[in-house]
Amino acid sequence: MDIMTIGLMLGGLVCLAIGGELLVRGASHLAALVGISPLVIGLTVVAFGTSSPELAVSIQAGLAGKSDIAIGNIVGSNIFNILFILGACALISPLIVAVQLIRREVPFMIAVSLLLAVLALDSTIGWSDGLLLFSLLLGYIVWSIYASRKESAAVQDEYVQEYGLQKLRERPTVAIWVMQLGMIIVGLGLLALGSNWLVESATTIARSIGISDVVIGLTIVAAGTSLPEVVASIVATLKQERDIAIGNAVGSNIFNILGILGIASLVTPGGLVVAPSVITFDLPVMIAVAFAVMPIFVSGLSINRWEGALFLGYYVAYTVYLIMAATEHDALPAFSGIMMLFVLPITLVTLVILTVNAIRRRDWVPS
Repeated sequence: MDIMTIGLMLGGLVCLAIGGELLVRGASHLAALVGISPLVIGLTVVAFGTSSPELAVSIQAGLAGKSDIAIGNIVGSNIFNILFILGACALISPLIVAVQLIRREVPFMIAVSLLLAVLALDSTIGWSDGLLLFSLLLGYIVWSIYASRKESAAVQDEYVQEYGLQKLRERPTVAIWVMQLGMIIVGLGLLALGSNWLVESATTIARSIGISDVVIGLTIVAAGTSLPEVVASIVATLKQERDIAIGNAVGSNIFNILGILGIASLVTPGGLVVAPSVITFDLPVMIAVAFAVMPIFVSGLSINRWEGALFLGYYVAYTVYLIMAATEHDALPAFSGIMMLFVLPITLVTLVILTVNAIRRRDWVPS
């Protein structure tokens, strides 16, 4: 590992962050110009746009025969999106959860997470699996558009005002359209360049320090490709925007599984090979995180600061465990024992109490 490799990785992360930002900005503005509802913008355009780095990296890794990075990137990003991004945002300011997320998007995220675990049981996400996932993505988009038609024009206008897009709607000149399309094209180019640099440098680093591609994909690559989600969610939190921070994270997780794994497995000859460690440990962690979101969300329809700190703490613990396991650290047995005997049981009891209280209150259940 040399300075050039580190510089290549940092350059890749910068390209991904800037490219993702340009893509999201251009796509969001175009969506506002054509009158797409806030629901579709938040849960599809913004969420899918910020997941573009994961798409670029996973396709690049799959075509290069590096399935461990492709799979690890998606699973790691989904864990990162919930635990780190929502945790950090909640620490900045408690997040208000829209009831529609609890009734529709979160259950769907849990369902597709379970589906991925089932498809991975044969250790391969093949062409037919990819076709199924991608078909479900198309269905999800159609479903979201249909649901968005129920929103009033007043709500859509409110969204346009919140994001300062009135001028775009009032005077949609040719120059404005060209500018938005230009941002999308430049963003896609930076994503392609950054993904190539990141995959190559991450693989080099993994081999030089003896850490597997799976761990690199689950940590460095996953966090790096999630930078657009981090930026979008934190900015949305600071601006006190409605549900954008949460919708971005949940929508990105759905797109990661259905869109990115679907497309990557379709274009990768022979499909993507799933490592045994991912099947036995990382996928169950991803599913557990998806399930844990529900009681947190329904407890007061918000994510409080202490819950955000809990999310962040678990992400740190998960990352520490991966590094300890990869390096066979002497403290791993003690660390695992503390997590299994104390931390996890206490958390489980807390989640059960939150769930029971939410069921008694029933303010998230359709009337």
